[in-house]
Amino acid sequence: MGLPLRTDGAPDLLWLTVRRSIALGRLYLVVGTAYLVLLAVATSFTGGTTFAVVSTLFLPTFVVVGSLGGVIVFTSDRQKGVFEYLLAYGLSPRRLFENILAATLILATIVVATSVAVDVVVLAAAGHPVPLALIVGLGVYGLPMGYGSAAFTAMVGMYWTALSTPRQGMSSPIGVLPLVGIVPSLATLAAAFAFGITDGASFYLVVGLAVAIVGGVVVVLLTLIDRLLPYDRFLSPM
Repeated sequence: MGLPLRTDGAPDLLWLTVRRSIALGRLYLVVGTAYLVLLAVATSFTGGTTFAVVSTLFLPTFVVVGSLGGVIVFTSDRQKGVFEYLLAYGLSPRRLFENILAATLILATIVVATSVAVDVVVLAAAGHPVPLALIVGLGVYGLPMGYGSAAFTAMVGMYWTALSTPRQGMSSPIGVLPLVGIVPSLATLAAAFAFGITDGASFYLVVGLAVAIVGGVVVVLLTLIDRLLPYDRFLSPM
């Protein structure tokens, strides 16, 4: 059975990529989701502000962890020579990146949806209403920074994989990518606290600017694929 084709004749791999990302990255998906669930349960008795702050601040970090399946697929396919077939089939390097990026955001959505659902259930079970601080925190910081960090991590991981030559014990960037992924959120919070900006419109402005920068980096890297990554970078290095 051949691959499903798009109107331009190239194979449509998005949902296949999503399924493979879930399968190959299931450990990271479970770990990222489980930590958020444990945090929600551990802080449920506090309710209010403490619960909202913990849930919001830790969300981007574990969204990054849970969405690593996309980069795992990219790394595996490059090492196994899958890209040689796909490129010959008519898929462009940019489409390869876009498929992994889309799969990463879908995995991030699974983590986010599970986390938010658990937050609501845990608060209800503990007899607490959903605090306004949680809604605002997720909307202003947790969700945009979580998705932005996940996309940034995936893009860095794909570039790293495409540009690197595997060495023994260092054939994949997966092990250190979570550290890369927490840089945007840590840098944002560090900048906010360094300037004494912890709430109000000024904090929202800092967060919005940080998310815009992260998103801008992802878009720029995506547009530069054809210039920075020639076709031979997608061939198996083995």
